[in-house]
Amino acid sequence: MGMHGAPVCRLCRREGEKLYLKGDRCYSRKCSVERRQYAPGQHGPNERQPKMTNYGIQLREKQKTRRIYGLRERQFRNYVEEAERQHGVTGENLLRILETRLDNVVYRAGFASSRSQARQLVNHCHFKVNGRRVNIPSFLVKQGDIVEVTANSRNIPAIMSALESAGAKATPGWLKLDANAFKAQVDALPTRDDIDTDVQESLIVEFYSR
Repeated sequence: MGMHGAPVCRLCRREGEKLYLKGDRCYSRKCSVERRQYAPGQHGPNERQPKMTNYGIQLREKQKTRRIYGLRERQFRNYVEEAERQHGVTGENLLRILETRLDNVVYRAGFASSRSQARQLVNHCHFKVNGRRVNIPSFLVKQGDIVEVTANSRNIPAIMSALESAGAKATPGWLKLDANAFKAQVDALPTRDDIDTDVQESLIVEFYSR
């Protein structure tokens, strides 16, 4: 994760839920959230949890979403500002922007087991968009774009393993995956109903509106 150097399992424990930052590990018994269901820190589990203020609730929702997509604060704030400039509901615009990042599309299509792995693969020029190599994880795809693994990268173990695991997971309806051809097409831009990320985007908009 570009914005955090410490073990990412601590981030899940801090938010009190799985953020699915470690790929297949998050679905196994090794998941730290299942083994230690309390926030990290030297004091261990604390039974006396302070009551959250409205600001605290909004902050935690913002931090959770930022960590799910692996973004720095400045990047995330820029996306919120862009969502505000677009027509429609700001929160839904924000999620659509986040979902159409190239690293997220690579992850959603099943070419990577986590968004951090997808970001690394994109950085290393393993993907093309409409026939051209793209090594920018924040590249925003559009309706009709085709994302594919480059010919020389199709035997990379990480990609092959992710595609094997992807068979047990549903591909989002706005993506059309052709696993045999190592490509996915963006059939449509995602709507809120297409996005299964467990966040309350309205709280994020309220946080930045303060």
